[in-house]
Amino acid sequence: MAKALMFQGTGSDVGKSVLVAGFCRLCARRGIRVVPFKPQNMSNNAAVTVDGGEIGRAQWVQALAAKVPPTVHMNPVLLKPQSDTGAQVVVQGQVRGSFQARGYQQDKPNLLAAVMESFHHLSAEADLILVEGAGSPAEVNLRQGDIANMGFAREADCPVILIGDIDRGGVIASIVGTDVVMAVDDRAMVRGFLINKFRGDVSLFDEGYQEIEQRTGWRGLGVIPYLPAIAQLPAEDAVVLEDTSQKADAPLHIVVPMLSRISNFDDFDPLKVMEGVHVDFCPPGQIIPESADLIIIPGTKSTLADLVFLRRQGWDTDIIRHYRRGRPVIGVCGGYQMLGRVVRDPLGIESDHGEAAGLGLLDVETVLTPQKRLAMETGKAIGFDRPVTGYEIHMGETTGPDRARPLFRLSEGPEGAQSADGLVWGTYLHGLFAADDFRHDFLSALSGKHFAAQQYTAQVEAALEALANHLEDHVDVEALMAMAGPVHER
Repeated sequence: MAKALMFQGTGSDVGKSVLVAGFCRLCARRGIRVVPFKPQNMSNNAAVTVDGGEIGRAQWVQALAAKVPPTVHMNPVLLKPQSDTGAQVVVQGQVRGSFQARGYQQDKPNLLAAVMESFHHLSAEADLILVEGAGSPAEVNLRQGDIANMGFAREADCPVILIGDIDRGGVIASIVGTDVVMAVDDRAMVRGFLINKFRGDVSLFDEGYQEIEQRTGWRGLGVIPYLPAIAQLPAEDAVVLEDTSQKADAPLHIVVPMLSRISNFDDFDPLKVMEGVHVDFCPPGQIIPESADLIIIPGTKSTLADLVFLRRQGWDTDIIRHYRRGRPVIGVCGGYQMLGRVVRDPLGIESDHGEAAGLGLLDVETVLTPQKRLAMETGKAIGFDRPVTGYEIHMGETTGPDRARPLFRLSEGPEGAQSADGLVWGTYLHGLFAADDFRHDFLSALSGKHFAAQQYTAQVEAALEALANHLEDHVDVEALMAMAGPVHER
């Protein structure tokens, strides 16, 4: 019989996704058939699964850590924000529709059946399911109808480990406070706690650790020091984009405008870890630096809204000025659509604006369509004769003369577009920079400098191994594993 253990946090960004990935790798190394599961995720970083749907990118990474193919059942409910109060709802990999926040709250209990169906589907194929919560169980205003935290844990009778982030301060109050505000039956689901992201001498926290145990009655399972190696793992949360400290003096400067609904920004992770490359995420309110060698307009969940947003920042002027200096511009997915002459939305899929003029740097136009394309792709980069792999995940069809100059030859035909002078590229292919040979040759051609070969996938694997080793060293793994509970039959 399969067992399950759930990891919840005292808040967002406490390290739940990374720790679940680490425990997945740790268990896989021990020969345990382990799979990740997140009942509900909110993210515009999505991945295409082997069964033709989409899930949160974090669950894709966790599946990689567990050494199993990613499936839609690992993240049965995915919310993709389209505005401050609305999101596209994806259920078991397929779009269910778009909802405003209040409407989704009312519909949420109806999704519990799909969540439990996916959970039991996984239990038939695994020895252990490691479940990740969302946000915090202390959000008592969201408890009614909850499917992400204690609502799921109670329904599945799944024991919970609570994670606190000491790096942001106040971890004692965060954990003890969570205990205080939870309902009695919810509190009873918690078996222990972990302290994450500790910096300095761990012994200095001994008294605080004991205080948490005494006040909550929960068992402490370890204090996990901050691990720099996790920077090599694909990012899920946009908070990581705000770090502009890395390699500012690198010879190659790539700038990515931070759109309001930026999506799939892990496209740039393989570039960020390259020696000699500085990837600069330009925040709203700042001009795009003239020092940029390359501008990449990223994907977005709301192309029309982010076209308006881009113009409000003055970035349209910055991008066109950059191009007129003879420097290249690339658009990925929604960024590709923005580079064309116009984006049309006749069915009101994104908004009721109808259409908006693009930047006009590519002679193409896009019509948004209700059908979402989800596909894994393999092929070659035409100008470099190098293999590429990636995935498409978009709504819209792009046509026009510049598509006669494709960038890639994929299994399903030519893909992408480029301007007549070769300075502007547009593509729907996410993940293309993870192809080592292509990335190396592309950067060398862009800069005129030789870049040392770096194996991105190998770096991610090494980071997962380092993370698993780290958890073995700092967590009472045997006690934690003993807390997993059986998955009950439906």
